[in-house]
Amino acid sequence: MKADIKKLTIMGRVPLPALLIMLSILLLLLMGVAIGVGSVSISQSTVWSVIGHKLSITHTPPNWSLGRENIIWAVRLPRTLLAAMVGAALAIVGAALQSVTRNPLADPHLLGVSSGAALGAIIALLHTGMILGVVTVPVFAFLGALLAMFLVLAVANFSSAHSAGRLILAGVAVAFVLTALGNLFIFMGDHRSSHTVIFWMLGGLGLAQWGQLWFPLVTLALGSGYLIYNARYLNAMTLGDESASTLGVPVERFRLMVIVVCALLTGAAVAFSGVIGFVGLMVPHIVRLLVGGDYRKVLPLSALFGALFLVAADIASRVLIPPEDMPIGIITGLVGGVAFVFLMRKKRNVSL
Repeated sequence: MKADIKKLTIMGRVPLPALLIMLSILLLLLMGVAIGVGSVSISQSTVWSVIGHKLSITHTPPNWSLGRENIIWAVRLPRTLLAAMVGAALAIVGAALQSVTRNPLADPHLLGVSSGAALGAIIALLHTGMILGVVTVPVFAFLGALLAMFLVLAVANFSSAHSAGRLILAGVAVAFVLTALGNLFIFMGDHRSSHTVIFWMLGGLGLAQWGQLWFPLVTLALGSGYLIYNARYLNAMTLGDESASTLGVPVERFRLMVIVVCALLTGAAVAFSGVIGFVGLMVPHIVRLLVGGDYRKVLPLSALFGALFLVAADIASRVLIPPEDMPIGIITGLVGGVAFVFLMRKKRNVSL
């Protein structure tokens, strides 16, 4: 048992700044690969030359076609950046929820937030039209996530509930109801549009555009910043409400704030990528197996591992069935199922 724990936590001895630098470099390299693969294959030298030219980092004359430049800059780079942001957001949300609920299975889906965001997006796509312009779907998904959060709090009677388990059960119930409502709105909508929405619900990054990336970027920066700043509180919350309160944590208020922040992050992610499972559930487990349970390490590393995972999944979605793009949610579900079984077997020897 001690040998297994030592083997799985060897990365915990590496200083956090060094880990962050190494993983950031790995993420940049993987993003370059993601930009280069697809129905039109583009070399890495061309990928980085175009990006450097567009950012005015390099001033060498272009030796590539305008078509390839548009593919790199207007299509694949926004998509890859969105994959990294969504993966980071979902992973850090899962880590935070697993702390405040003290449930290793907690993730954005557990509290019904993803289902609420999906419901809002479905209503916008099928029944309201683009009444707010290009931000209609993100705004409706964001509002749906907030609605789901408040429904969960109301069902759980959160102000007087001291059991995290009660909150989890309320989230599961609300998720079922909101998913059913989403299916109802799909059934009532235009059949051609419904087909597009069903494909979107499987998870995809094809709608990424430069003009919309600011929304998930700002949300990720603010939400992750708040959670990382309060990592010591999240460490205390894993000990239980009474112990956390003894250590000076305003338990109920802090848990509510974390849930609000997680709702914002999840709503922004679902608005642009559809419903993508597994990331928030499994990535934090993998990180804790590698570096231990200190949330000062778990949160930033979960964000980077989540970004790495979803960028890798996006690559797989484009190369498995060329020239079609497989919904990324299928990839994450398949990988997640196998990884979950593996980690459940390891749990006999290593505490998550």
